[in-house]
Amino acid sequence: MSARAFGRVLAAVTIASVTIPPVVDTAWAAPPPGTVRGLATSAPVDSEPPPESSLSPAAKAFGRSIKLASVKRHLERLQEIAKANGGTRAAATPGHEASVGYVADRLRAAGYRVTLQEFEIPFFHERKIPLLARVSPAASAYLPGVDFHTMTYSGSGKVTAPVQGVDLVLPPAPSPNSSSGCEVSDFKGFVRGNIALIQRGSCSFQVKAERAQAAGASGVVIFNEGQPGEALADRRILLRGSVNTSSIKIPIVGATFAAGKELSVPGATATLAVDAESDPDRKTRNVIAESGQGDPDRVVMLGAHLDSVMAGPGINDNGSGTAGVLETALAAKDLRTRNRLRFAFWGAEELGLLGSTHYVADLSAAEKARIKLYLNFDMIASPNHVLGIYDGDNSDTGLDTHPPAGSDRIEKLFQSYFDAVGKPHQDADFTGRSDYGPFIKVGIAAGGLFTGAEGIKSAEEAEKFGGKAWAPYDECYHQACDTLANIDDRALEANASAIAAAAHTYAYARDLPGDPVAPGPAGGPRVKEPRIGGPRAGGGLGHEHRHEPPGLLR
Repeated sequence: MSARAFGRVLAAVTIASVTIPPVVDTAWAAPPPGTVRGLATSAPVDSEPPPESSLSPAAKAFGRSIKLASVKRHLERLQEIAKANGGTRAAATPGHEASVGYVADRLRAAGYRVTLQEFEIPFFHERKIPLLARVSPAASAYLPGVDFHTMTYSGSGKVTAPVQGVDLVLPPAPSPNSSSGCEVSDFKGFVRGNIALIQRGSCSFQVKAERAQAAGASGVVIFNEGQPGEALADRRILLRGSVNTSSIKIPIVGATFAAGKELSVPGATATLAVDAESDPDRKTRNVIAESGQGDPDRVVMLGAHLDSVMAGPGINDNGSGTAGVLETALAAKDLRTRNRLRFAFWGAEELGLLGSTHYVADLSAAEKARIKLYLNFDMIASPNHVLGIYDGDNSDTGLDTHPPAGSDRIEKLFQSYFDAVGKPHQDADFTGRSDYGPFIKVGIAAGGLFTGAEGIKSAEEAEKFGGKAWAPYDECYHQACDTLANIDDRALEANASAIAAAAHTYAYARDLPGDPVAPGPAGGPRVKEPRIGGPRAGGGLGHEHRHEPPGLLR
């Protein structure tokens, strides 16, 4: 992209809806035998072995052709985009739209057919840090994220007013039994303009907030109920959640049981302030690019999510996966492939896999059948990394799930690649909590790479991969410090090369993971191949990248 064109991308606040002109297929002549862009290809003979058993010289060479400097240039552009747009590339923000423009422009210039697929998302953003403080009878300030948390889709406003409890159960009963704020009658005698203090229990936060707003409350604090327990069953911890419509116009926060109890004392007055932007029907986009080469009924698909969280630029999460897939697409632009290559850059993954979910749901049965595999790359350069491969047969991570047929073959392919280049590797949980999730739900074989998020690196992993034991794989996960300085070049280079090698392998393979399973001897099932490279040392990567939408707790 020219400097002038890139400047236009950075300056863009929104990008208008784009009509993509059709790209006319070029009638390319067959490549000379055994060559593709100067690289040897897999021999197109009927007796060729399954591609996962041994990577072809051409696939290895294509992987080595991906240069770290080229991948990092994409990360530099994404960092510049975030810097020019308030430090974020979150879905439905100007930073994400500029990221969409950058990726789409590069792909169009390389000759791909590019589609910008628009879909709606529930958008919520706090413009300022929220405030909750008791003014009297004794001043007490509460910490956001520790003592209280703004509920998703809260209204905005700042108020200092008396705090009025609504049908509270204090001290709490031994077992949960509060119905505070669930009935209209709970607000009998409520003074308009007061801040409603409501206890968790029995009905949704939405119902409690609606009742309080209708009674004239100027703000709402919903605090946890108070019963001890383990982990999320402990009803004393910070209460997080959401209301589910934009009908709530007043500020609403969740709080710990301790903070709520302090606010419940007679004569309490408090200040509550939330400044948020909320839109349940905001639009954002996926970027989908497809080559003009190869069989359109045999699609090999690769993807990464393009959005960051609101808190930061998301250069590891997931600029790294984006850059690896984008550079592979650019390198593959002239390949005369047997199968069709398709590349996806998802929007709104951080809000609950919304972009990939929309894409898969929009496919017809015939279109789903054409996709023979999907490869996902989410966080491939964590600073305290491991080299994780999604466990497509659940042989090592022990999860009680059943990946689609062929997913085990994808796992073997990446194992074969890392073994060939002398890199250690281990399994990563195949739970569906990144953008491959919607694909495996409809039976499409999937796999990919992952270097770790907020989970803690074990001593065994530190011995195997280097780095620091008992520390997070990525200390800047979902934070403002997820910048270029948060990238491990060794992990980025190794994984970017593996992405390219896998893309090349499946672009030319006669036998794809999503093809019907060939019968074995005497019509029996094909025997599953043993793990390439033998058993691995160490446990599975037990912390997959997690994104779950806020729930409506009771």
